[in-house]
Amino acid sequence: MNTKTGLILILIALNILAVIVGISIGPAKISVKDIFSVLSGNENISEAKTVKDIIFQIRLPRTILAMLVGSSLAVAGCSMQALFRNPLADPYIIGVSSGASVGAATVFLLGIATGINIMAGAFLTAVLTALVVYRIGVVRGRAPVYTLLLAGVAMASFLSGVTSFLIYMAGEDMSKVIFWIMGGFWTASWDKVKIAVLPMIFSLTFVLLNSWNLNAILLGEEHAMSVGIDVEKFKRRIIVSSALLTSSAVAVSGVIGFVGLIIPHMMRIISGADHRILLPASLLFGSAFMPFVDVIARNVIEGELPVGIITAMLGAPFFLYLLRRGRM
Repeated sequence: MNTKTGLILILIALNILAVIVGISIGPAKISVKDIFSVLSGNENISEAKTVKDIIFQIRLPRTILAMLVGSSLAVAGCSMQALFRNPLADPYIIGVSSGASVGAATVFLLGIATGINIMAGAFLTAVLTALVVYRIGVVRGRAPVYTLLLAGVAMASFLSGVTSFLIYMAGEDMSKVIFWIMGGFWTASWDKVKIAVLPMIFSLTFVLLNSWNLNAILLGEEHAMSVGIDVEKFKRRIIVSSALLTSSAVAVSGVIGFVGLIIPHMMRIISGADHRILLPASLLFGSAFMPFVDVIARNVIEGELPVGIITAMLGAPFFLYLLRRGRM
């Protein structure tokens, strides 16, 4: 068994552990034995119905949603770092998170803040932001990465100002908007899983199938064209896929930072820069990482911390460590 296969197997085992930990740890402790008894259909456990309800209606959809969000942000971040050839790129680099925040804040301000309306508003404005940034970045039929980067930074700054204005106007709903922007899985449900899973799976599949093309474009657009890649068409498709991944994640969980920036770097240290192994490794580690962070967020204090706070507290020191070690 080679090193790459071993890494993938370890990450798969880590995902299985993440599911078990995500289901078992919480205000009501559930033993591993009870988890396997319920999942195998064995009813011979104490308080079987209560345990089943906790597992299937609360913790399992929450864990699955966290895994989907983690894998989506990790893969989107990895693909953006390759496309922009910039180690500081992350899923939010083209302003998607700022656009989603505007949509969510607008829904709160209008007084129609149901779960589905918040998701719809955040998703639509996030996708619209990505499209606008791309159109702004197109120069003479081409979209140079530096113009896309600058357009994304400018749009994110502008939309952050709009979000701040909407939060100010929200009045008593201000705290709700801020809490949503911090990110978390406290409203996870099977409905959110069903809404997010299709665009995420579609986009993840496309990016994974184009891992070799990302290797080529990482070496420069001239190199990519020399090996037969239609660079402009490929950039559009990668941006659309990454925007779908990020907007779907933000719509169901709020803005969770650093995951799409740090996870690819961690896997790059272990697996190398070949996206044929880096992308699946980032996907698997991102899907395992997020449930563990969610467990910390809901158990570290009485009540629950937003997941975005935990990822920032974990991600920023690791990011500084990478800078000091010269691995960026």
